[in-house]
Amino acid sequence: MKKWSSLLVCMAMMLVQPVVLADELMDITRAAGYEVSDVNRPKASIVIEGITGEILWQDNIDEQRDPASMSKAMTLYMVYEAMEQGLFSEDTVVTATPTDQAIGSIYEISNNKIIAGVDYTVSELITMTIVPSSNVTTLMLARLIEPDPDVFLDRMNAKAEELGMSNTTWNTATGAIASAFQGYYAPTRYDNSLPNQTTARDLGTLIYQFTTKYPQVLEHSQGTFVTVKAGTPYEETFQSYNHSMPEDPSYGLEGVNGFKTGSSPSAGFNCIVTADRDGQKRIAIIMGVGDWSDQNGEYYRHPFVNALLEKSYTDYQYGLVAKAGEQEIDGKTYELNTDFYGVSSKESQPSLQVTDGQLSVANGLETLNATIKDGTKIEEKPANVVEAVKSIVKKPGNKKAWYHLLYDKGLVLIPLFGILALLVVLERKSQQKRKEKRQRP
Repeated sequence: MKKWSSLLVCMAMMLVQPVVLADELMDITRAAGYEVSDVNRPKASIVIEGITGEILWQDNIDEQRDPASMSKAMTLYMVYEAMEQGLFSEDTVVTATPTDQAIGSIYEISNNKIIAGVDYTVSELITMTIVPSSNVTTLMLARLIEPDPDVFLDRMNAKAEELGMSNTTWNTATGAIASAFQGYYAPTRYDNSLPNQTTARDLGTLIYQFTTKYPQVLEHSQGTFVTVKAGTPYEETFQSYNHSMPEDPSYGLEGVNGFKTGSSPSAGFNCIVTADRDGQKRIAIIMGVGDWSDQNGEYYRHPFVNALLEKSYTDYQYGLVAKAGEQEIDGKTYELNTDFYGVSSKESQPSLQVTDGQLSVANGLETLNATIKDGTKIEEKPANVVEAVKSIVKKPGNKKAWYHLLYDKGLVLIPLFGILALLVVLERKSQQKRKEKRQRP
């Protein structure tokens, strides 16, 4: 009896003990050579193939979180869209106002020194929005598109919906809550105390669209140090918060070329990092690292993003999967008009699949909500002469009953064989006449 009592006690203790599960993200990061603490584990993360928009890694990607200053990526997207529409260019000059100077002096939010009456180009404002994450330059750019802060937020939210960012709500154009601007920025139809809300998936959708449509934005996010207004009294040099940039002494990583970081009390530490190694493009997003009370979270996020990027390069590649010509797929023969490129695992031979006339790689990867490149269309090649003739004769939209009768019954060959037989008869008669003519005296 005593033995059974001891066994029951042990079983009860096992039930109340927390179950420790293997954590793949932590294992990946440590295997990459980084020492990381469990307390700093990201709350959400995603890695995306930058050409196809396929998801190579995901963890809690639909959990809504505060993106903090990564919100500025949406404002910048709208800036580039406006430039594409011809509303202004990177050379357009914006003159700073006294309000701009006042906002730039607010220490509690990220900023840089802006002087009233000084001219700044759109190009300079973009750089200062990305690298030092300046709130004032973000608002100067937003004002260039739409002076009314409420209307601009309306447009931000409409654009998010248009892009397929279904779990995103913007309450501020910069990522800093509006109440932090000491009254200088105060939308009236939005709650000034609320941060923005989005997900890793939605941000991935935004950055994929952004870097595909407007890759020139990466020119503003490259480099560990950037200088604006060089040679003037207003010259400033900024160090990037993106410590994965190749030249960074802490966590520099080969191929990284942007993009944006963000942190706040409610967000923790976040980052979006883009990379390109010989045409192999990646987008990695980390959200919710560490705690605001430990400002070293600025560095804690980069081992995770670096490790996930390296793993994506180890596991997957984008390249030629099938050459133009005949392809055997699932026992059927197809005709591929152009070479087909896609994402495949480096550990196995890529296999193809056809779904609703669209060719893709059977890699098991999920694709973002909205992608830019259409899938490659492919048509099944007829297996015999009858099918070949049917495929030629059939015309979409033709409703003539006799036509469908011929097509459906495969009778299109009858008139063709009749013509062929007639030609044979005529040729034989012609040969007979020529023979008789030669036999005449």
